[in-house]
Amino acid sequence: MEQQLHSRSDSRLSEPPDSFDERREDEYYEYAEADEEDITIRRPASALDHTPGIFASQQQTHRQSRRRSSFFPAPSPVHAIATPRPTLLFALASDDVDAVRRVLESGEARPNDDVGPQSALAFTLANGQLKHRTEMVKLLLAYGADTAALRDAEAETRDEDAGAPPGASRLSNVLENLDPATRYYIERADSPQTRRTSALIHRSYFRPLTRVRYELIGQERVLEQLFRVLSMPALAPIVVLLCGPSGHGKSLLARKFGSLLQVPTHTVNMTTLQNTGDIWRSHSIAPMEAPSDNSLKDFLIENEGKRCVVVLDEIEKTHDEKILSSLLMPWEYGRCSFEAGYRHVDVSKVIWLGTSNIGHDLVFEHQDGRPAPSTQLSREEYVDLMGLLRPRVSIRLGPSLLSRVTAVLPFVAFTTEEKLAIAAEALQALAGEAFAEMPPATRDQIVRASLGSYIAPEGARSLYRAVSTLLLDTM
Repeated sequence: MEQQLHSRSDSRLSEPPDSFDERREDEYYEYAEADEEDITIRRPASALDHTPGIFASQQQTHRQSRRRSSFFPAPSPVHAIATPRPTLLFALASDDVDAVRRVLESGEARPNDDVGPQSALAFTLANGQLKHRTEMVKLLLAYGADTAALRDAEAETRDEDAGAPPGASRLSNVLENLDPATRYYIERADSPQTRRTSALIHRSYFRPLTRVRYELIGQERVLEQLFRVLSMPALAPIVVLLCGPSGHGKSLLARKFGSLLQVPTHTVNMTTLQNTGDIWRSHSIAPMEAPSDNSLKDFLIENEGKRCVVVLDEIEKTHDEKILSSLLMPWEYGRCSFEAGYRHVDVSKVIWLGTSNIGHDLVFEHQDGRPAPSTQLSREEYVDLMGLLRPRVSIRLGPSLLSRVTAVLPFVAFTTEEKLAIAAEALQALAGEAFAEMPPATRDQIVRASLGSYIAPEGARSLYRAVSTLLLDTM
């Protein structure tokens, strides 16, 4: 008999819903509540075994056998309970990132399924010959793979005996031979702060956004504040401005927002607008989207009353600040009229994301004034930075517009570990298939040498350029 599969919370934790009906919001939250209490109880085979004793008649045996099969499925062998479906193992062993994604998205396998004697995550980390190991590790983590499967029980016992903090070195052996990028994502998933941040929107429609931390290096405080904003009841449309220096992930986060929520996105290049009507006539310029003839007006009409995302890229670089006045009514009332005499369109479900370089100098000034500039900001330090940035944005865009903005989020400078992770990812992307053939010492040398060419105002772009130059020198 085919083994019945039960969905479990580890696969639903990051799985985006096909659609979200606001009218069934209470039911959605009830499902999320059930996630936390979803404990699968497996009845031992002996509890289901109603086979009569040796002195029972054959007729009674037959009747009871039929009755049992009618109400209780025949128990699977004990070993079948722990045996996973093989699809995830095949996808991982085939070194096929797209296949791993399809398996996880379809629910054919769960990220915490065992593949042989170990977890899927441990199996992937242990196979250094996989050319796409980092990408597959990121996928497993994004879909809820638990780093607890990597624990070293003996090491934890030794740590306890030595008086070390709990969990202080339980991942040290696993991380020892990993590249900086893979190590970064494992440590990020294992961080208590990551779990606390994810819990902010655990029961929310926006829960799939927790996957973005495996697409974006750094900016943990940005994600924390963003999740706080999204978890609050909204009386007006959601408007978030992502501000700070170039090359620090603003456009990447804005671009991933809609795809993770599985809702349509329209991106406006604000630098091309010449008058107030141009914004509604603008076509989407997102690099990952297929070219479309639809204007923003067409997009909003097509998605009227539905959840969707509008990205206003480089919002402060419009030809005239009066152009932004077209956004006042949509951002306050969730209604939009594209021209005089035109009916109002419901845009209350639109998520508006603006990107801007406003405050890039403030970010670095604030970093230099910290006691430990190369470390991650504390929650208090980030709140202080937000308070300093908002007045600057108000001066630039005008208080009338900014008063309708839900949150202004500064993107902060990278830590040393984050720079190393970015450089390691850049090397994997630029070297392609040749990366797996490179000696570990050469990889490490390129990654660490690239930090010498890091330019803070250019961010990750300067590291990609440095890695590209160093890679050419090794050929």
